[in-house]
Amino acid sequence: MRLIPILAAFALSAGTAIAQDSITVAIQLEPPNLDPTAGAAGAIDSVLYSNVYEGLTRFASDGTIIPGLADTWEISDDGLTYTFSLRDGVTFHDGTTMDAEDVKFSLDRARGDDSTNAQKGLFAPIDTVEVVDPLTVRVTLSAPMGNFLFNMAWGDAVIVAPESADTLATLPIGTGAFKFQDWAQGDRIELVRNPDYWGTPAHLERATFKFISDPTAAFAAVMAEDVDAFVGFPAPENLPQFEADSRFQVLVGNTEGETILAMNNKMPPFDNIKVRQAVAHAIDRQSIIDGAMFGLGTPIGTHFAPHHPAYVDLTDLSQFDPELSKKLLAEAGFADGFETTLKLPPPSYARRGGEIIASQLRAVGITAKIENQEWAQWLENTFRGKDFGLTIVSHTEPMDFSIYANPDYYFQYGKPEFIAIMDELNATTAPDARTALMQDAQRMIAQDYVNGFLFELAIPTVAKADVQGLWLNQPTQAVDLTGVSWAN
Repeated sequence: MRLIPILAAFALSAGTAIAQDSITVAIQLEPPNLDPTAGAAGAIDSVLYSNVYEGLTRFASDGTIIPGLADTWEISDDGLTYTFSLRDGVTFHDGTTMDAEDVKFSLDRARGDDSTNAQKGLFAPIDTVEVVDPLTVRVTLSAPMGNFLFNMAWGDAVIVAPESADTLATLPIGTGAFKFQDWAQGDRIELVRNPDYWGTPAHLERATFKFISDPTAAFAAVMAEDVDAFVGFPAPENLPQFEADSRFQVLVGNTEGETILAMNNKMPPFDNIKVRQAVAHAIDRQSIIDGAMFGLGTPIGTHFAPHHPAYVDLTDLSQFDPELSKKLLAEAGFADGFETTLKLPPPSYARRGGEIIASQLRAVGITAKIENQEWAQWLENTFRGKDFGLTIVSHTEPMDFSIYANPDYYFQYGKPEFIAIMDELNATTAPDARTALMQDAQRMIAQDYVNGFLFELAIPTVAKADVQGLWLNQPTQAVDLTGVSWAN
């Protein structure tokens, strides 16, 4: 009769041992597909960046650029030629060798005429990609680009193989420390440790990403310990409760996420700068940060991270002033206001912030009709289809203000003078000169009131107390598990 409790105790201890080799991490958004080189959603990088896919360079947790699949590189004196030496012995998860031909294929594919890469502009300065030998690639630019190594660290620039490129959306094959195992759509993605990884092996045998969009469900899952960590926890009002519970740790870091009230600059009435200015002055940023984010977030007045040394505080250009907003609307011919749409994707900052912003706009005569959209719908109709008046989204890609130089980007700005600044910045390598140009760019988009600039998104993470190695900050949108382990 003693056999059953003995076996039960053994099973419990075995289960505990297994748990220490695995982790379940919750995030709010599910990727629409699993190919970061052909999809715009940051949720793709959240799951797969560094874990499954790798580039020539990569972001470290502090935002610095470190070697990835290229262990060294040389830059010519004129800044035009980058010669990358690749790591030896790297294989893709299907067992094939990663070599210079794969690098050439990936960069040429990203910049090709038929490229669907969401950040195709990153690759525009590339003139040629040459295979010198199996472990050496020479990339020649059409003009010097001071940010080239930075750009090669983006998730959009990961290296893939021609044999698997067409099926990456559902079967990701990279070179990272984890291999893709399964995707139960609507629920989870499962990764397993790559036993043939070229670098330091992952501590964890298995990692599961769970997708929980509802803040109430997120709180319940963490409190019940159904998940081991929730990165980007969507209910900041609950953080004090977790901080007071010894079972958990709470990490609050910075992101590169400029959260904006985007305006469709080619759709009337937002093609009128006075209307855009009126919208900007109708918004009380701090009320949004307090009401939607429970105080987590830093006000911004332009599309640039406040923690960056080149940041200029331009919040005074769009200070909260409802009376000025009404005056500007009258001058623009909308003394009685107007109606527009406010399309909101699932994240809490958008749904909660949208309700507050709609109320603030209503106070100056603008009726913003809220439409809640699922992520795939937002990407298809709002982002790609440009079918919106207003929308709220956080741009979590690092140093991504160059999107304002793309006239086809969803908010449709692309002012020639701004494009000229970006062209000069790309050709400039001197740090002081680059800082001056970045500040000119910040001022131009702020003075043109391209969008309503709200706040820099904070990233709260709630994890079990003995999880270690999670990133505090997010220099790119990624939940990098390659260094995560359990404390013994």
